[in-house]
Amino acid sequence: MKSIDQKQLIIDFLKRTPIIQIACEKNGIARATYYRWRKEDKGFAKETDEAIAQGSLLINDLAESQLISAIKERDLTAVIFWLKNHHSAYSNKLELTGNISHDYQLTPEQEKLISQAISLITPVKNIRKRISK
Repeated sequence: MKSIDQKQLIIDFLKRTPIIQIACEKNGIARATYYRWRKEDKGFAKETDEAIAQGSLLINDLAESQLISAIKERDLTAVIFWLKNHHSAYSNKLELTGNISHDYQLTPEQEKLISQAISLITPVKNIRKRISK
């Protein structure tokens, strides 16, 4: 079989199963050969990247379908997974609190620039007092 035909078989397989090792095994191609082809043939590299992306979308669709089926069957783990990843009220949250202190003096110009920058991102009043402390 010509390498052009083998390359096309690999590309077609990756569109359905985006795992290089399996694509190579199923088509009798060594992984080293696959990577050599990618290095030598930029068109093949691009096509395999696109095939892997397409295959990943297909697998994602299948996985979501299975997840939805599990939710319909009242699988609590599936319900929790869905909510944590698709509903902001159940997602993981990170809260940062703290105080920042420094032992150097800012110039009035630096304080003004910092105050202006902070006023653009937060409605905190009397920011100059807070920076000066």
